[in-house]
Amino acid sequence: MKTAKMNLRKNAGNMTDGAIMSCLLAFAFPILIGNIFQQLYNVVDTAVIGNVLGDNALASIGAVSPIYNLVIGFANGITNGFAVVIARAFGADKEDEIRKSVAMSFVLTAIISVVFTIGSLLLLRPLLVFLETPVTIIDDTYRYLVIILAFSVATMFYNMYAGMLRAIGNSRAPLYFLIVAMIINVILDIILVKYTPLGVAGAAVATVIAQIVSVILCIVYIYKKCPMFIFRPKDVVKDWALIKELLATGISMGLMIVVVSIGSVALQRGVNSLGEQTIAAHTAARKIDDIFMLPLSSITMAASTFVGQNFGAGKMDRVKKGIMCSILIDCVWSTFALLCSVFGSELMVQLLSGTKDPEVLKWSTTYIRTNLPFFYVLSILVVLRSSLQSVGRKIVPVIGSIVELICKFAAVIVIVPLCGYIGICFLEPVIWILSAILVCVDYMCFAKVCRPNHCEEEVIQSQPCTVSNS
Repeated sequence: MKTAKMNLRKNAGNMTDGAIMSCLLAFAFPILIGNIFQQLYNVVDTAVIGNVLGDNALASIGAVSPIYNLVIGFANGITNGFAVVIARAFGADKEDEIRKSVAMSFVLTAIISVVFTIGSLLLLRPLLVFLETPVTIIDDTYRYLVIILAFSVATMFYNMYAGMLRAIGNSRAPLYFLIVAMIINVILDIILVKYTPLGVAGAAVATVIAQIVSVILCIVYIYKKCPMFIFRPKDVVKDWALIKELLATGISMGLMIVVVSIGSVALQRGVNSLGEQTIAAHTAARKIDDIFMLPLSSITMAASTFVGQNFGAGKMDRVKKGIMCSILIDCVWSTFALLCSVFGSELMVQLLSGTKDPEVLKWSTTYIRTNLPFFYVLSILVVLRSSLQSVGRKIVPVIGSIVELICKFAAVIVIVPLCGYIGICFLEPVIWILSAILVCVDYMCFAKVCRPNHCEEEVIQSQPCTVSNS
């Protein structure tokens, strides 16, 4: 039994023992670096296109941002949901359950990615028209998105494999693969955008090639280092209870992100109606906003894995303390983000986009200075929302996302015509506050019925963190 357990833990990380804060930080840091590299896929596209092709081309990328985020968000949501189930099985030391979960995750990811790709390609042109994408940029926007969506299966499978590795506490391997992919992406971006007639489409081709490389690297690593993930045909069984749990967890997390992204797509329609300068300003501001969100999302992913493993192991004390530690870390980062928004907004916009247009600078800095002070609220929201999903409480996080969707549709119909872009700047902080109230109430209900395991206290205080990412 001891040998089997040791084999199960090889090339993985146990988060069910050790000092909680150090476990979270050790696990989250590689995720943060990886998220930075993944975000740089899109940021490099923006920087190269803005500096080489100009503001109109930058606007064409900005017009697709919510749709691109929907694709990435859906992939992350579904596959992270599958990873939560794997994390619980890993925390409980059930290798057969891990292997079956991996097998069914692979099958479900393949089916979902094919259906999603076909559906999104069929709806793309009508969606761009619905969003009132300006006629001067709609063709570039369409060409860029067709390439990205046609190969979204690569995005799905990379996120699936990376989620599986993180579920067992290995957050470094996905980082290494992203570093290699990012280098390829930067080189191809410069070559294809600057030195070929592909223009905006060249940036999409570069991103797709880099994502395919990262998938290949994941597969090679898993076959060499993670035998527990190598499933056999007999592992693909009609275990309806497992399939139901995978789908329920994956779809609820995917749906939560998709609903939010649909709201952002609808909101983009309002932005597009305000003209190309506003689109460019919103694009630059959102990129910077997204960069500052990376540490929050990294800690959130660490909290999700931590909570999943400890919930599977039945260590409820560690579940609660891990959630509180995660919120604390995010609040520290939010203070740094607040200082940057006050003193460096305009400089960051200029460095990212290359723009000198005073109207673009005015509205992009307004957006940044309005949103970043509310990161304290967002910290509570994202950690609790993800952690509640990890312990099987799926309904309230989705309801919170629906509230966000309703608010964004209301903004397009009412706020944008009345207030213009300033209304969009204040919209998300209001949504974060409403959604945070919902998840806080649900977490208090969970904490009330969750009995602490006081016998775990001495173990938590005395043992070192055992996270290993080899």
